[in-house]
Amino acid sequence: MDISAVNALSYEEFVNIFGNVVEKCPLITAAVWTSHPFMSINALKAEINDFIDALPESGKEGILRCHPDLAGRDLHSGALTRESQEEQARAGMGELSPAEASRMARLNEKYKERFGFPFVICARMNDKARILRELSQRLQNERAAEIARGIAEVKKICRLRLQALVLSEAPKL
Repeated sequence: MDISAVNALSYEEFVNIFGNVVEKCPLITAAVWTSHPFMSINALKAEINDFIDALPESGKEGILRCHPDLAGRDLHSGALTRESQEEQARAGMGELSPAEASRMARLNEKYKERFGFPFVICARMNDKARILRELSQRLQNERAAEIARGIAEVKKICRLRLQALVLSEAPKL
């Protein structure tokens, strides 16, 4: 699919195809559709980023809360979105040793207690060792810094998901 095909999509098709580029936040995609036609995939990405940046802190926290725990119960129960399932699998989250899984669960819980939202990292750009290291290190951050870092990771995830959709076949409607 190229940008002209993206621009030719109806509102419903656009939201159906791009609705999860920001995890479980189709409202963002619905809102940026009003800015079409887009000059390029980068213009679409910029519209999404601008929408996120314009949100108050509570809206940004809401976006972060839509993300699942890495290697959490949703992974093991099959409740992840297709995109998250693929991303966590690539990062090795389903192949943690018992000690790694225990450490991940403990750190995820501490992180949520400290910040009020799940740890977000672009799993596609990391492996399980780096994710565990980052989770441990980021627990030391201040809340405002962690919101900013989490949103930066959301934008990386969004960019990769957009590229996958535009540079490959879109799902059939």
